[in-house]
Parts: sequence; structure tokens; C-alpha cells
Amino acid sequence: MATLLPVSFKMAVPKEKDFMPLLASCRILVVGAGGIGCELLKNLVLTGFEDIEVIDLDTIDVSNLNRQFLFQKCHVGRSKAEVAKESALRFNPKAKIVAHHDSVLKPKYGVPFFKEFTMVMNALDNQAARNHVNRLCLASDVPLVESGTAGYLGQVTVIKKGLTECYECQPKAAQKTYPGCTIRNTPSEPIHCIVWAKHLFNQLFGEADPDEDVSPDSADPELVGQAGKSALDSSEAQSKASTTQDNESASNGNVLRVSTRAWASSHDYCPKKLFTKLFSEDILYLLSMEKLWENRRRPTPLTWEEAGTIDEEKEAENDKGGIADQRLWSVKECQEIFSSAVHIIRKRLTGEVTELVWDKDDESSMDFVCACANLRAHIFGIQRKTRFDVKSMAGNIIPAIATTNAVIAGLIVLEGLKVLAGEFGAARTTYLNRRPNPRRRLLVPCALDPPRPQCLVCAPRPRLALKLPVALTSVGALKDKVLRGALAMAAPDVEVVDGKGTILISSEEGETQENNGKMLKEFNIVDGTQLNCDDFLQNYNILVDIIDCDQLKDGAEFEVIGDPEQLKKEQEEQAKEQDKKEEEQTSSSSTSAATAAASLLPPTAVVEDDDDLVCLDDVIVKKRKVEEGEEREEEPPLKKARSGGKTEEEEEIMVLE
Repeated sequence: MATLLPVSFKMAVPKEKDFMPLLASCRILVVGAGGIGCELLKNLVLTGFEDIEVIDLDTIDVSNLNRQFLFQKCHVGRSKAEVAKESALRFNPKAKIVAHHDSVLKPKYGVPFFKEFTMVMNALDNQAARNHVNRLCLASDVPLVESGTAGYLGQVTVIKKGLTECYECQPKAAQKTYPGCTIRNTPSEPIHCIVWAKHLFNQLFGEADPDEDVSPDSADPELVGQAGKSALDSSEAQSKASTTQDNESASNGNVLRVSTRAWASSHDYCPKKLFTKLFSEDILYLLSMEKLWENRRRPTPLTWEEAGTIDEEKEAENDKGGIADQRLWSVKECQEIFSSAVHIIRKRLTGEVTELVWDKDDESSMDFVCACANLRAHIFGIQRKTRFDVKSMAGNIIPAIATTNAVIAGLIVLEGLKVLAGEFGAARTTYLNRRPNPRRRLLVPCALDPPRPQCLVCAPRPRLALKLPVALTSVGALKDKVLRGALAMAAPDVEVVDGKGTILISSEEGETQENNGKMLKEFNIVDGTQLNCDDFLQNYNILVDIIDCDQLKDGAEFEVIGDPEQLKKEQEEQAKEQDKKEEEQTSSSSTSAATAAASLLPPTAVVEDDDDLVCLDDVIVKKRKVEEGEEREEEPPLKKARSGGKTEEEEEIMVLE
């Protein structure tokens, strides 16, 4: 449960005549120029902030225009950071804004860069970047105002080293919202490809949603490939397009808009034609957008013929044993499964059934999404996933709401003013709810929590336990899945604490490349071995205790236990379960009468050790506090775990992702 910040955190507020020059002179870094970022940049220049730098890697997509109001149709394809700067300067020409069309994850935006700023304001849309900025702000001791939205829900909080929780103090659920332009144009993670494949299923067989269009900014899905080829080879594309009905309409000044489903239906859902459009022609169209790939890896178009020859040598190896769903499909297998799934699902569309709903438990639907996601991942150089992983990762997509972004951006500036005045004691974590709570409040402010002692990032000496099978886990898996994936490190270096200074992983390119395929056991890493993991970019260090474990829950490859107390509790629970089994075996050999009597006892009478565990409803807790004189009406509500008896309105608190 959260506690109020000590009074000593409060500082003197500058007088109004001194405050405006302070606004003009302080340096603000805004990370992200999307939905929240556009509103935030506008608010900052109108409030009086004049020295601002903004970083964003993305370019403007047509789908951004309904909520990112600093952009117009003429800006499509340009850098978000550059256009946001130009538009914001119209509100306050005196402001000095520097735009960076770049990724904040790059080494040049390290601790020295962050130390140049008075405050950092996050307007990001992904957890990896949030983790990175959080660590850099802690390392540079610069206050951070963090924010996030999900549909009608939103949250703003303040992070200050040593005074408040950092972004990673509380575990975060897997992110489930993704920008549409990222899904269509620039996927960078497996989940982006999975979401795209689900959208494609709806476009072909279900209820089509314009916001879920899988084609990259094209009115006619059949001509998207021709548009890309036109950019690459205009003469060839024009000769092909001139024979189509669409060009006849275009010559009259009209655009014949054809839905993805109508186009597929007109070609009788031919798998080869669908494959060519989705994985070759659409990719060629994306490649024609040169600015999109200035700082990104370019995708590689995949033709029907090429797919049939890729990974043929690996198929025999993949077929060896194991559960079918946990075996990684080759590109050729994805092509074959895609073709088969299209034929099966197509037959379900009859006169009575015109729309299908995707169901992860339907074999053909799941095969379609898995095959399409992996084919797209192969094209963009993203790690492919097994059918089991795809099924686990598939989730709902929450739309972005312009009003939510506007409210949250306003709250960011209000919290920023408190930070600038040194009033950390007055700063709050504020939640925006979907509907008013019983007190008729949409905005719920809560006191900031102090740093969590067991945090893996902001604790004085971060330490964790890592369960994995050392004989089956490679160094490459440790680097990619644990350090870069679970721990969000950018450039990890790992040294085995063995007194010899053995370097397991180096951030220097190629220095330890030969280790990636070797198993941890080959480096004498056993149960109890310690690894010193360091990230020089994030100025972050953590000690990892290895626990050799052959079998993990739910078939997981590894398990990170951040709190040593949690591991201790788990071990105690396992010991109790073992003792309980032994007691049951002993009692079974007793007399039948005693056994019968014991079987009539209620469960709570058997486990005496748990009798001191009492769960109190929040109402009872509040009543006790009032009786003890602890309840103070003037204090803001505290963040706390919600009990099962709360109403739906009271549970509308969103945990920032």
C-alpha cells in the first residue's frame, strides 16, 4: 500500500514574477511525437516553455490524422518530430525547438545527453523505450514525467530518483495496444506481425474495420503493388496498370475503392494471388517510401516461388520429436499451411454465413494467423514464433482516443510545473477512468509511492534469481530472451563471477559471437553460479543468481524471480506441500475411524499454519483507521490492491503499460 511522501520533500515555490523566466530557461526533452506527444508539445509552448527537444523515429501515416492534430494530409510520409516542431512554433514563434528524427535507444542519446535537460516528459507507445528512458533518467538524476493511454483510460506519474517509485518498480503486464501505422508499415516485434495477421483475417473473412486495414495506405488493395512498382519502375507499372479498370476510373478523376475482401473474392481467394499481393507487392510498395527506411532495416519481398525453396534443409531437423505446436514452422511450411487454411476458411463463407469471427481455438483460423504472422516476420527480419507462442500472444487491440490524449497531455504539463517548482510532495499519480467513480470523479489523483526496495532497477544493489536449465540454455538465448527481452537491456555485458573474470557476453560486436551457440553448462555455469550483468548505455548493473531447474511451470524456458523474499516464500510453500503429502500418507495408515473423523473436518481446521492469514475488505480497513484516528480526509487517496468485493467503477484504475 502506498504512503504519503514525507513533508521534507516539499520545497519553496518561486514567486510568479520569477516563475515565467524559469519556464523559458529550463530545458525539456519530449520523447515521442505521436498522439500524446502532439498535444504535449502544443501545451508546452502555450504554457511558456521555450527550450524543447523532441525525439521520434516514426513518419506520419494517414491513420494518424484523426487524432494527431499537428499533422495534415500534406505531411504524410514526413518525420513526426520535424513536422511537430514546425506546427508548434506557429503557436509560439519565440520557442526554440530541436527535432530529432531518430530512435531514443541509440547510444548517442545516453546519460550525458539526458543530463543536459531539466526534465524529461515521456509520450511513448511501447514498454521497451519506456524502460530505457526510465533507466537513463535514473542514471542522470533527471526528473521524469511518465504517461500512457489505452482507449478511454490514461495515467500520468512523476519519477524522481530516490524519492518515488521508478517505472519498473511494479511489474507491467504485456503491452496490448499498438499504433496502426506500426502494424501496417514498420513492424519490429513478433506481436506486430501477429496483430497484422489477425487484422488480415477480419479483412478477408470477418467484419472489416477501416482502422484495421492491412494494406499500406492504398485505396485499392489490388493496385498497392503496382503503386510500389511505379515508384521503383514507373514505366513498367504504368504499362500494367493501363489495362485495368481502375486506371480507367482514375483517368476520369475518380478512384475506384475496392476492399481487401472484394478483391480476394473477385480472384476466388486464390492463395497464390493473395500471397503475392500481401508478401511481395505490398512490400514493394513500402520499399518505395524511401524516408521510412532511412533508420530501419529494409524488408525483403517474398514471392510464391521463393517461399517454396526456403528452409528446406531445416525441415528435417525441425521434424525431430517435440510437441507439434512448439515446433517452429519453416517458410515453406508457412506457405503450405497458409494455402490450406485459406481453402478451408473460404468454404465456410456461404449465403447464410457472410462473416466469420476469429477464434484462437479454431484450428484453421489459428493456422492462418500463425502462418501469415511468421511469413511477415521473415520478410521484416523479425524472429518467427511457434504456433504455441502465437496463440499465447494474440490479444485484443484497443483504439486510440484523441480526447484521452488531450487530457493526459494537460496533466503532464501540470505535473511538470510542480517538478519545476521543486514541489515533489505535491506531485501525484493521476488516473483517468472510463466512467466516473462513486465520488463522481473521472480523474483520480494518488500519492506517489517511495522506491520499492526490491526493484530490479532503482534499488541500490539490484539482484535477481534466474531459473533455467543450464544444460539446455544457450548463451544467445540468455542474451536475447533474458537480458534484452525480460530485463530490457540495450547493450548487455556479462561476466561470470568465478574469480577468473570469464566474459560470457560482450556488447562489442563480434567479440563473443562464437559463444552464442554454446550452452551455459559449457562455461561451468551451475546451480548457484553468479553472473554480473552490466549495460553501459543505461548505466545499469544487476547481479544474477543462477538456479538450475530442468522443469519450469507451463513449459517456460526461464523464470525471473526479482524478489529474494518471493523465492523464499516459494521454497517454503514447496516444503509445506511436501510435509502435507507426508502427513496424508501417515494418516492413511491410521485406523479407519480416525481417518473418517479427519475427513469430516473443514479445510480450515486442517491447515493450522494458515489460520493467522486474514483478508480484510477495504471498508473494514477504512473503518478501523477511522477508529484509530488514522484517516485524514485532506489526504489524497492511496494506490492499493483492490479487493474482490469492489464495484466495477472502483476498479477502473489502469496500470500503466
